Order: sequence, then C-alpha cells, then structure tokens
Amino acid sequence: MKIRRVYSTSSLPAAEAAVRAVRSAGIPDEDVSLVARGDIELQAMPEHQKEAPTDFKHAAIRGAGIGGATGLLAGLVAVAIPPLGLTLAGVALTTLGGAAIGTWASSMVGASLPDPVRRKFEEEIESGRILVVIDGEKESLAPAEAALREAGAVHLPYEDASALS
Repeated sequence: MKIRRVYSTSSLPAAEAAVRAVRSAGIPDEDVSLVARGDIELQAMPEHQKEAPTDFKHAAIRGAGIGGATGLLAGLVAVAIPPLGLTLAGVALTTLGGAAIGTWASSMVGASLPDPVRRKFEEEIESGRILVVIDGEKESLAPAEAALREAGAVHLPYEDASALS
C-alpha cells in the first residue's frame, strides 16, 4: 500500500529541484504533486503536478466502504426475515447499491471540503511555501527522502495512506 508524505520548499525553483531529486530517486512522475497558494499554482506550476484542491477522492473511497458495509448489513438482515424473500443475489445487489449511494453522497460532500494536506498545512501554503507531496511504498520512499533533504526540502509531520494511487 502506498503512503503519502509531505515536504515543504521555500520557492518554486526549490520545489522543482526537489521534484527532480525525487524522480532521480525512482519515484514516478504520477506519484509526485505540488501544493501551493492559488496565485502560484495559476502562474507557474505544471498542470499535471497540481494536487486536487478538494477531498473528493478520499471521501469517495470512504463512502464506498461505509455504503457497501451498510448495504451488506441491510441485505443480510433482509435475508434473515423470511417474509421479505431476499436471496443471496439480493444481498449482493443491496451491497452494490449501498456502495454506489455511499460513494455518490460522500464524494459530493468531499468535493466541498479542502484536501487533507491543504487543511493541515494551510498556514505553510498561505505563507508562500510550496509543498511537495509524494506517494510510494515505504521501501521506495527512503531514497526519495534522502534526495529531498539534499535538495533542501523539509519533511512535514504527515503520513497517510494514499487514495487511488
């Protein structure tokens, strides 16, 4: 499972140097993103490296899990009540329906919330610093962290499972 780590840099050139260092340490481009103040993002950052400003992905995954579990529980309860006549295929359908509804509802809420990295490091971002966010397996992060330190990036206290990566 990939985990997410966050590093802070003082400027866009420093962030670019950090990204180059991470790439040379073996982290693929799709596992590296940058988070910055809106005016910096609009003017200077490559589009493919911008981190999504919302919690959409995390919320959708949580919603699918919780909705699926709720649908499964409802289906199993319905099977236990004979007059309802629900079969095991019906349980599968209630599980899928619960997951779909949970994903939809949670992603709508998540789309209105800032990304967890943005929420946690809001002051850092607003002060003009650029965050370098990397996702990877623990083994592959060790050389990347050494490269980031050499490039002048500062590790921030954040480690989380990375969603959809």
